[in-house]
Amino acid sequence: MEENLSGTLAIDLGNTNTVVAFQNQKDINTVLVEIPNITSSPGVIPSAVWFEEPSKILKIGVSALKMRDNSNSDLFFHSNFKRLIGNPIEKNNQKNILKPAECGEKFFKFLWANIPQRYAIKRLVLTAPIDTYKGYREWLVNLCGNISVDEVALVDEPTAASLGINVPFGSKIMTVDIGGSTIDMNIVKIEGGEGKSGPIAELLKFKGNDVSSISKQKIKCAEIIGKIGSKIGGKDIDQWIVDYFIPNNKFVINLLKAEEIKCKLSSSSIKYENKYPVKFLIEEKLEKEFYLSKEIFEEIIVNNNLINHLNFLLKDLLNEARGKFCTVDDLSAIILVGGGTQIPFIKEWITKKIPKIEIKSPPPIESIALGALAMTPGVKIKDILNKGLSIRLFNKKEQKHFWHPIFCKGQTWPTENPFKLILQASQNNQQIFEIIIGETKKEREYDVIFENGLPKISDHQSEEETIRWNKEPLKISLKNKCNIGDDNLTLFFKISDKADLLVKCLDINDEFLGEYNLGKIF
Repeated sequence: MEENLSGTLAIDLGNTNTVVAFQNQKDINTVLVEIPNITSSPGVIPSAVWFEEPSKILKIGVSALKMRDNSNSDLFFHSNFKRLIGNPIEKNNQKNILKPAECGEKFFKFLWANIPQRYAIKRLVLTAPIDTYKGYREWLVNLCGNISVDEVALVDEPTAASLGINVPFGSKIMTVDIGGSTIDMNIVKIEGGEGKSGPIAELLKFKGNDVSSISKQKIKCAEIIGKIGSKIGGKDIDQWIVDYFIPNNKFVINLLKAEEIKCKLSSSSIKYENKYPVKFLIEEKLEKEFYLSKEIFEEIIVNNNLINHLNFLLKDLLNEARGKFCTVDDLSAIILVGGGTQIPFIKEWITKKIPKIEIKSPPPIESIALGALAMTPGVKIKDILNKGLSIRLFNKKEQKHFWHPIFCKGQTWPTENPFKLILQASQNNQQIFEIIIGETKKEREYDVIFENGLPKISDHQSEEETIRWNKEPLKISLKNKCNIGDDNLTLFFKISDKADLLVKCLDINDEFLGEYNLGKIF
C-alpha cells in the first residue's frame, strides 16, 4: 500500500505539455505525478482537450491525443490554447467548441479532480507567462476561487526556471525559455549568499485571507533584473516546417509529424549531412514523402527570421539589464529551458552571442515546475514593471495634454520610496483636479504577424505608446479655487505589495486630502 503524502503541488500549464510535480512537506525530494490515461510520462501531460457536445464527453492529455484523428476533430479537439488565454490579439480556431479560456478551465479542473488521492494538497503553486501576464493571471485567480486548497501561490515562468537549477545563491542568471508558444528571456538575481537564505514565492490572497503573513521567516526578495517575451515558439516552428513543403496546409496531423521530425533533428546523434524522411498528408487519405536534413531545418529557421528575432529580444534584455548596472560579465550562468532550446542551431546561437558564460541545460520540460516548488511560501518575489505608468498633464505653453512618467518599465515594485509630483492649475478658478493614468508599453505582439494563418516575424520593432486606463478618473476637490500656473496639489505615488497603484494627496499647505487606490498595475 502506497504511503499518503501531504505537501505542495506545482502545476506548470504549458502550450505543448503541462507538468505536475509534488513535494512532501517532510521531504526535500520532488515527485513527478503520474495519472493513468492522462500523463504521457511521469508528471508530463500533453496540453490537449477533447470535448464533445451535446454528450459533454471530456478527455485531456493522452486520452485527448488519441482522439485527434477522429471525425469532427476540428470541433472537439483543442490544443495550442494556452497562448491564447489572456491574449486579445491572436484569434483561435473559430470552429472549436470551446474558447481558449474555457478550454484551459476544463483542462485544469479535470486535472485537479484526477490527482491521485494519496496526495493531500496543502498548497498549490502555479506559473504564468510574462507576455500575457495580465489576462492570464486574472484567469488563474478566478479559476482557483472554487478550489478547496488552503494556499495558492503564483510565480512567473522565467523566475521559476531560474530557481529550478542548482546555482549558488546570490548569482545573476540569464534564462532563455523557448516553449511551445512563447519565448521568454530574463535575467534574475537569486537572493542569498554570504549566509543568507534563498528566495521563495509570495502567496496570493486566497478566500479573503492574506496568507503571505503566515510564515515566520524574514521576507527576502529574488530580484528580476530584466525580462522580455514574445508570442512565438515551437508550434510555430512546426508550422514553418510544414509550410516549407506544403504551403497552405490544412491538416493538423502534419503539424504533429513536423514536431516529431523536429525533435529527431534536435538530437546530438543525428548527422548534419543526412536526410530523414517524413510523410505529410497532401490530400484526404493521400500522403507524400519528403526529406528533411539539419541543413534544411536551419534554413527554415533563418528564412522565418527566428534568429534575428532572438537577437532583437536579447539586445532589449541586455539594454534593460544595463539600466540596473548588470552586464554580461556579471552573469554566473545561462539556463536553457523549453524544448526549443534543445535545437542545436539555437544552442549554437546563444553560445556564439555570449561565449564566455557557462550554459546549463536542465531537463527542459520539468524545470519550471520544479523551480516553482523550490519557491515555498513566506518570501515575496520583488518583480519589475512590465509596463510604464504615466499621468496625463496639461502643457500650458503648447496648450495641450501630454503623458508624464510616474514609474518606468523595468522599475522594481513594491516601491520603496513614493514618487512626488506637484500639479499646477490648467485654468483659472480651477477647484477640481482629475487624476488620469495611462500605461506605457511596447506592443511586442506586433513583432509576430500572421500571413495566411502562418506566423511570421517582422524585422522592425514597434514604437512605445501610452494607453489610458479604462477606469473612471480620480477627482480631487480643493477647498479654494486657484489660477492657471499656480502650484496647488502635491501627489505621492507608490505601488503596494498587492500590485495596487496608490496616491496620497496634499494641498499646497500640506493639508491631507486623502489616499486613494487607483487600481491594479496589471
